[in-house]
Amino acid sequence: MKDVAESCGVSIATVSKAMNDHSDISEETKQRIRRTAEKMGYFPNLAARALKTNRTYNIGVLYEDEAHSGLTHEYFASVLEGFKAESESRGYDITFINRTVSNKTMSYYEHCKYRGLDGVVVACIDFYEPDVVALVNSSIPTVTIDHVFKNCTSVVSDNYTGMEDILRYLYNMGHRKIAYLHGESDTEVTKTRLTAFYETAASLGLEIPPEYVMECDYCHVQMAAIRTSRLIKMTDRPSCIIYPDDMTAISGVSEIKRSGLSVPGDISVVGYDGGLLSELVNPPLTTIKQNTSQIGKLAAIRLIETIESYAQNSQETPPVRREVVEGELIPGKTVRKMN
Repeated sequence: MKDVAESCGVSIATVSKAMNDHSDISEETKQRIRRTAEKMGYFPNLAARALKTNRTYNIGVLYEDEAHSGLTHEYFASVLEGFKAESESRGYDITFINRTVSNKTMSYYEHCKYRGLDGVVVACIDFYEPDVVALVNSSIPTVTIDHVFKNCTSVVSDNYTGMEDILRYLYNMGHRKIAYLHGESDTEVTKTRLTAFYETAASLGLEIPPEYVMECDYCHVQMAAIRTSRLIKMTDRPSCIIYPDDMTAISGVSEIKRSGLSVPGDISVVGYDGGLLSELVNPPLTTIKQNTSQIGKLAAIRLIETIESYAQNSQETPPVRREVVEGELIPGKTVRKMN
């Protein structure tokens, strides 16, 4: 900064103001200083900036799905890409947090403090775990994805409307024997979808036999194949099976074909998520396309709003919000029109 100041004939304070876009110097001076800094290869010292502003411009991501699929999980990979893109466009870096640092075990909260993180987004984890609850209840700004806490902002996909749209579509296509393989029962997503499934079925006058509804872990293709086999071997088998995600739906299609039946001629299939895989399979999957990029983007916007409000010691902190992002039914080719 001293070298840039000398080259431009201004004070170090003026260089600092120009680089931080302060309003009390002219735009012409800002541009002249920035051009000079760029030519001289100037980069701000983040450690010094953190000491002065008490902010690291670093956001933590707490993400650990039960299937341990990591960033190969198509839905959450897309959500986190949206979060990352929006955060970086606003000048923030991303750090994944866990409970082991330099072979030392610590809580999620301790890891956030150790890294000096300005805030954290929590996605796809056991939200009832004490460590997660402690982090959400701490002073660190937090936003959750697909789970709702009373004391922090959440961004969720509209799972109720998504499931309602599926059932109404199937009903209009003539289906009355509808099975549902749902995800893990203790998750907020599954609870919402199950509520929508039964309430919509009741409103349409559909009777759902208990044996038509089974638990199937998200993205667990082996479990999906076993559950599908059980359903299609029933004497009074369903005409359509709804799956918790596209991966399990594709596994179900394979199992149905292995048994000598066809999709959708003998059994119709519906997935959930609307990722790239749903378009590549044959036939293309009927599914709900979730707006993953918007979910991630909104999570970043709301978290950074809270971070910057705290940094400015604002008397009015942003309100706790529940952002609901709508999906879209993609008809595909895996649902048969019944007579």
